[in-house]
Amino acid sequence: MKNKYAGRTFSLAEENAPVFGCTISEEIVRDTFCFSLAPETDISAEIYPYHKFLIIGSGQADVYSTDGKIATLKAGQCILTKTGIPVGVRTKDSTVYTEIIIRRNEGMNKAITAGAVFKLADLVPYQENKIVNMDIINNEKMKFVVMAFDEGTGLSEHAAPGEALLFALDGEAVIGYEGEAYPIKQGENFQFAANGRHWIKADNKFKMALLLTLE
Repeated sequence: MKNKYAGRTFSLAEENAPVFGCTISEEIVRDTFCFSLAPETDISAEIYPYHKFLIIGSGQADVYSTDGKIATLKAGQCILTKTGIPVGVRTKDSTVYTEIIIRRNEGMNKAITAGAVFKLADLVPYQENKIVNMDIINNEKMKFVVMAFDEGTGLSEHAAPGEALLFALDGEAVIGYEGEAYPIKQGENFQFAANGRHWIKADNKFKMALLLTLE
């Protein structure tokens, strides 16, 4: 898979602007897609044997089932869909969202309830001089983690064996990647190629979510 986003700060919402009358999808990293829905379009409700983790990047969307149950999500909100029932996504305006396919239930944090709407940034608090970390999913195929950095904290340079996609949830920080520094702020993204050397420094308070694929 081409890493067209790797090594630069970007916005999935801005890079995938809706096209009139269309729905568009693009795989960003393995089992992780960006969907762009034009006004009055939808992804029809279908049954899947696995959970989907949806993160709204811009706009507003209804996540619905054929039984009539609807959850309305706005930018910054997310939901873990249920399995075994038809689930679809539709929008009256336009929406860009990220969809993470979770093929394994093991390693799922019990703090997350399928079908409930929440914000990733609300899962972890800031603590003075500390980095607070919560694993949302942690199994042999993927790791999805939310982190809160107090100002002045950070991660030293390291590398991971798989591709990674970062979501800036609150505040701002600096990402170091392969010898270059990149400012990043709430609403922006960054992608690391497998084995890419990177570090993070939070000069101000900063929250992020990081998806690491391990296959």
